Amino acid sequence: MGGRGKLIRASEVGEYIFCARAWRLRLDGYEPTAGRHAREAGTAWHLGHGKSVRRARRLQFVAACASFLAVVVAVLILLSWWWR
Repeated sequence: MGGRGKLIRASEVGEYIFCARAWRLRLDGYEPTAGRHAREAGTAWHLGHGKSVRRARRLQFVAACASFLAVVVAVLILLSWWWR
């Protein structure tokens, strides 16, 4: 391989996307010690966190659109006042 480094498998990419910290810990040689119940709870937590992040991004987008719309309305009001 001559200095190119370690190849990353597609399953590792999926693990990294799901949880970068878990991927890094596994890369450093740590294996999960939690039982099935704890892993399921962790998976549920990650899914809930992902939903929260998506909701926050949607709210940020809505806030940005509302701010833009408020500026447009303010400019239109000022222009209509100025042209009288």
